[in-house]
Amino acid sequence: MHKFTSWVQAITGVMLIIICAMLPSSIIFPQEDLSLSISPLHSNWQIQGVLLTSLLCGPQIGTISAISYLIIGLFYLPVFHGGGSVGYILTHEFGYLLGFIPAAWICGFLAKQKTKANLINYSYYTILSLCVVHTIGIIYLIIGKVFGNWLEDLSDLILINTFIPFPTQLLLCISISLLSIFLRRVLIIK
Repeated sequence: MHKFTSWVQAITGVMLIIICAMLPSSIIFPQEDLSLSISPLHSNWQIQGVLLTSLLCGPQIGTISAISYLIIGLFYLPVFHGGGSVGYILTHEFGYLLGFIPAAWICGFLAKQKTKANLINYSYYTILSLCVVHTIGIIYLIIGKVFGNWLEDLSDLILINTFIPFPTQLLLCISISLLSIFLRRVLIIK
């Protein structure tokens, strides 16, 4: 029965990551005429989907979900931010996707160490995990540049893939920490 529950959690985690990858992040501003203005940000919720799964289900399910997401994106469906397929390995975004695996494990492991979930701890875990994603992404960019995989300047690639989306992703980490605390209480997760 426990293995069945684990697989259900892993499948739910993968679905959560896929759904979050489709959600663009934006800020909504009210206007004088009571309409809303939407200002898109340079990020989506796919990293936060991985981290939310890890916070709620732990390191094993979070890691299985991250690996499954990568497999689905590489071999089946275009679920990544820029599409999918095996050819995605040669894009400069793929290193960041590889970072999902250790980030999921680290976030889930740290969340399971503390018995009481709180915003400060969860924000720290998600921000640390976000830094892991970006560190692995930057290492992948450096390796790719050394092997001549992309023509763009390395500093431009790091700017586009790390420094521009990072502030938005940082705010989303805090949001996902709040959401996970709420869900843990509603779903009575121990």
